[in-house]
Amino acid sequence: MLNTFTRNATTPSMTCLAGLLALSLSACPLLLIPQGQSATAPPNISEKIHAVQSNLIQNQVTGSNVVLVVKNGETIYHEVVNSGKQGDRDIKEDTIFPIWSMSKPITIVAMMTLHEQGLFDWNDPVSEYLPCFENLTVREGEGVRDAKKPLLIKHLMAHRSGYIYYSFPEPMPPPYESPHPNQTRYQDLQEFVEAAAREPLMFDPGTSYAYGINQAILGRLVEALSGQSFYDYLKQALFDPLGMTQTSFALDENRRARFQPLFINSGELKGFTSLLDELTYTPTSQAHFGGEGLVSTLGDYSRFCEMLVNGGEFRGEKIISKESIATMTKTTTPNFDPTFMPGFDMGFSVAVCKDSSLEGTKAPVGLFGWSGYHNTHFWIDPATGLYAIFMSRAREFNFEIPKELRAAIYGASNPL
Repeated sequence: MLNTFTRNATTPSMTCLAGLLALSLSACPLLLIPQGQSATAPPNISEKIHAVQSNLIQNQVTGSNVVLVVKNGETIYHEVVNSGKQGDRDIKEDTIFPIWSMSKPITIVAMMTLHEQGLFDWNDPVSEYLPCFENLTVREGEGVRDAKKPLLIKHLMAHRSGYIYYSFPEPMPPPYESPHPNQTRYQDLQEFVEAAAREPLMFDPGTSYAYGINQAILGRLVEALSGQSFYDYLKQALFDPLGMTQTSFALDENRRARFQPLFINSGELKGFTSLLDELTYTPTSQAHFGGEGLVSTLGDYSRFCEMLVNGGEFRGEKIISKESIATMTKTTTPNFDPTFMPGFDMGFSVAVCKDSSLEGTKAPVGLFGWSGYHNTHFWIDPATGLYAIFMSRAREFNFEIPKELRAAIYGASNPL
C-alpha cells in the first residue's frame, strides 16, 4: 500500500482518509480483457458503450469497470475496461463487488415469494409481525408526536414509510440514536428494528416518499414470516435456484481476496483503498441488511436479471410470477426524483421509466432497475428482452452512469 498522495485539501477528514488511499500519480494505458462473448451489438453501439467506460476512468469517476448487455438470452456486449492504475485491480470473472442498494430488489423479490405463498397482505400492519412497530412517532417541528397512521408492509416496499437514512439531512439529537445499517452497532436484525421503531418518522406512513432503511427492516420481516434467518431464506428461495453461489452478506478469506478495491473520487483526494468497507462483512455477524448488505459478482447478478427479464422464470424454474413483477413495477410514487431521475416513477424499490426523453435517452417505457452506492447499476427492459449491468467500485455515487449507458444503447441510429 503506497503512502504517496496528490491532494490540496487539508481538512481533518480528508487527511484521515488520505492514510487509506493508494494513488496513481500518472495515467496508465487502458487494458482490455475480452470475456469470450460474441460481440453482436452493432459497432456504433459497442464503440459508444466502450467510450462511456473509458471516459469514466479518464475522468476519475470510477476505476476498472465492466458492462454486460444481454438481449433475448444472447450476450451482445461484455467488456472489462481496466484502469491499470496503481492500487486498482483488474476485474476478473470472479471479482466480488459490494452491490449496496442493488440488494434492495433482491429483498423485494424475496418478499414477493412470501406474498405468493399467502403469508401476508400488502395492507397488513408491520406490527402484526413485528410488535415493536406498534406505537410509532413522527417528527414535528422541534419535537415528536404520535403517528396518525399505522405502518403497513406496502409502505416499506415502496419507501413510503417515513423512515430515511438518518445521516440525511442530519442525525436526530439524543436521546434518539439515528439507526443506520451498521454491523458494529447491531448484532442482528431484531436489535436493528427495535432501534428503528424507537426513531421518529419523517412523516406519517403512506403520506409521502423518502428513500431510507426500509429494506433493512424488511429483512427482519422475512425472518418473521419464513421462520428462517434472512440469509437462509434468500439462499433457499433465490440464490440456490438461481445458482448465485457468490452472493452473500459475508466475506471470508477467499472472497476478501477477490473484493474489488474502492476508488475514492470525491473532492481533490482521489485514489484506491482496500481498507474502507463501511460494512464489516464479518462472517459471524447476523446483521444482514437487505437494503445494502450484499456482495456479489457480475455473473451472479446477471442470473438475477435473467430471471426478471424472463418474467420471473429462470431456465425453466419459476421463481416469482409475472403478476408479482407487475406489482413490483406498478407506480407507487410518480416522478419520485425529478432532479436525478427525471421521467421515472418509483415502484417497489425499483425505478420505472415513464418518459425517457426527460433524462435525454430513448429508453422504452416500462424499463426498470436500480443502482448501488459504489456505482453498480442495472436495468431490465421487458419490451425488448434486454438487461444491462454495470459493475465498478467507486464513491461518490454518480447518477449519470446509467443515463450515459442508456443513451449509448438506445440513442443510436439502430438501437438494440
